[in-house]
Amino acid sequence: MILVSVPKTLRMLRPLVASAAVLCAASAQAQITPTAPPVYPPPAPPLGDTAAAANTQEFATPSVVGMGPSKGLVFHYERMPRFNVASDGKVVGLQDYNSQATKNARLVIKGYIPMLNRPHLKLILGVNYEREEFKFREFPTRYELYDNIENKGLKTLGTQLAVIRPVNEVNWYIFRVKGELSGDYTSSELSVRDYLRVSSEFLYGWKRSPTFSWGVGVQLGYTFGRQSIYPAVLYNRTFNNRWGVEALFPARITMRYNASPRSLFFAGYSVDGLNYIIKLREPLRRENAIDLRTLELRETEVKFRGRWEREIYDFLWFGLEGGYRYNYAFDAFDRTNDNRVKIIDSKLAGAPYASFELFIVPPRKFLRKTVDK
Repeated sequence: MILVSVPKTLRMLRPLVASAAVLCAASAQAQITPTAPPVYPPPAPPLGDTAAAANTQEFATPSVVGMGPSKGLVFHYERMPRFNVASDGKVVGLQDYNSQATKNARLVIKGYIPMLNRPHLKLILGVNYEREEFKFREFPTRYELYDNIENKGLKTLGTQLAVIRPVNEVNWYIFRVKGELSGDYTSSELSVRDYLRVSSEFLYGWKRSPTFSWGVGVQLGYTFGRQSIYPAVLYNRTFNNRWGVEALFPARITMRYNASPRSLFFAGYSVDGLNYIIKLREPLRRENAIDLRTLELRETEVKFRGRWEREIYDFLWFGLEGGYRYNYAFDAFDRTNDNRVKIIDSKLAGAPYASFELFIVPPRKFLRKTVDK
């Protein structure tokens, strides 16, 4: 009977063993599952300056919980209605000009490729193509600068490399270098030497918590029209489940409202600077000076903006933005003179603007695999 009862007893214990195994598996899963569900989308850096990966437990990054999705490929179109244009010739022999611009539009295509994604080192390669177009009330305007701009457009073709180096659980630093070809060139007359513009930045920061990261550094770039070095302060902070701030002062400050993981609202300002080389078909003639065939156009504007980003489907998002553009400078300089003498002082009237954007983010399935690892 003992021999008979043992198998019978084992058969009776099988359900208990199976139940215990299930409970152990559930317990183990609970130990490796985060206490809170993973945040989607993962944190992302500010547009046009840096790129960063999601937070890890071992190393600090400048990103914080609640920031929008990391952008891999971006298509952006922006348009402004008509506005007044007034140009004042600053040297003897140049005329003044007053008219209206009936169109000012910008097309921007950007892409970011992670070359290396390690906990202690991340390398991101970025490429961008931008085109800015103007149309004026009369064409030809009989003003050489604007005839060139309307006929050719202003283009930027660039590439950048961003290095994100988490030092430990608290400290991190970012180095970025960017080279761009900016001007009114065509494919047949493109010269790297003439049109190349280089900018860079370095930031060193502290990750105080998953919701607070800040840093200080310097930037070399054209945010304020001409190439110059200026200090920069990064401040990313999420105050609660809804509100946060993302800033790279003085270039921009943005408040963030997380309506849901798939819908975010932003409001703030940004300072944008562009620097173009203009090759004139007809020279600008000055009294008692050499005729000018090349100008350096410095454009600086401040935008007060509101923005909405929303998920369309898993990896595809859109962004709607609108606001008011204040043009601080649209001036032409003598590129051949080391003193950079101002040749034309232009004023573009303030105007509202609107933009539409489509961008691709990492698929949710990919993010789940990353979390599981």
